[in-house]
Amino acid sequence: MQIKTFVSALLFVMAGASSVSAQHNVEMLPFGNMDQWVDRQIKESSIIGGETKHVYAIAPTATIQDNSAYKNMGGSPWATSNVMARVAGITKTNTSVFPEKRGDGYCARLDTRMESVKVFGIVDITVLAAGSIFLGEVHEPIKGTKNPQKMLDSGIPFTKKPIAIQFDYKIKMSDRENRIRATGFSRITDVAGKDFPAVCLFLQKRWEDKDGNIYAKRVGTMVVRYYTTTPDWRNNVTYPIMYGNITGDPAYKSHMMRLQVEERYALNSKGESVPIQEVAWGTEDDVPTHLVLQFTSSHGGAYIGSPGNSFWVDNVKLVY
Repeated sequence: MQIKTFVSALLFVMAGASSVSAQHNVEMLPFGNMDQWVDRQIKESSIIGGETKHVYAIAPTATIQDNSAYKNMGGSPWATSNVMARVAGITKTNTSVFPEKRGDGYCARLDTRMESVKVFGIVDITVLAAGSIFLGEVHEPIKGTKNPQKMLDSGIPFTKKPIAIQFDYKIKMSDRENRIRATGFSRITDVAGKDFPAVCLFLQKRWEDKDGNIYAKRVGTMVVRYYTTTPDWRNNVTYPIMYGNITGDPAYKSHMMRLQVEERYALNSKGESVPIQEVAWGTEDDVPTHLVLQFTSSHGGAYIGSPGNSFWVDNVKLVY
């Protein structure tokens, strides 16, 4: 994208703008209207109560009544933090993303909450689970709490160069001044700083070496954090995507540099989950190979956040 085109984009998409000029194309991401959901009805192990839990996925409407591992269905590019785990032979679920009725359809509600499983003499786990939806896949079943990012395939193949992302949202912030860290096996501790819902979009140009390592240049960037409760929906909110090396841009903030506070992973050509190693900024003329997009109710990475944060998301679109 040339500088002139990017400046043109900024003229109509000031951060938080509510409308888009008719000369621009707006395309809904597949299943981005959040109206179709799979209801996975998973029976947890009898030793922890044997309840049937609802574990939701964004995909063509269906009900699944078994404990099979989930793979993205019906062409949906979306994954969520809702998962089935098998730890020490015990089947347990986590649901922190929910379909919620909105008008004639649905939206996604992302909650930060505590999840625990306790069986005397076998397992005693309490974790903080943030609600998250993202483009990619989850490798089920989850078998432990160590290195959770390795269980995710982050991003989808993508070669377009949108000028902005647009969506509807609503926020409810926790009253906690500090966050907590609950990893499952160590004690629960305080983490300084307030918890913020966040959205990040990265366009990457990836390649793989002969050893299966995945590298990337950052071609496009959009990161936003939310600091206050917004009791009413904000519709068609539009955020520009910045291209190339953005460190000299007035809108640049240090938290935009890294993929997030932890590494993200992707499957290489050998089917191995390996870190995505961002090694450089791309240029405005680079063509991306992948799109990374995540909405999360807590910004600090796995097992860190404030119970009570909620982030509603609907109608996710890209602007060209």
